[in-house]
Amino acid sequence: MKPRPAHPKKEVEDALQHAERHGWRVETGGSHAWGRMYCPDNDEECRCGEFCITSIWSTPKNPGNHARALRRVVDNCTAQRAASDSKKGK
Repeated sequence: MKPRPAHPKKEVEDALQHAERHGWRVETGGSHAWGRMYCPDNDEECRCGEFCITSIWSTPKNPGNHARALRRVVDNCTAQRAASDSKKGK
């Protein structure tokens, strides 16, 4: 498996690496987007599955805001939060 190409905007690439560290899969290509990122859990109860796939824009108007939005999707994933909380003993 060859490595994916880096995103041209550094802030977005950093957010994609954050997602990959949390198990999200990043795929490039597709229509109207640089790529997509996929939740590793893809749980139908995870916010109705609505955020299990997220588009990554190639030229966002504000790369910093787009990067923060991508991180927020990863950090607020219901399934991953539940797993993290159970490890912490909550």
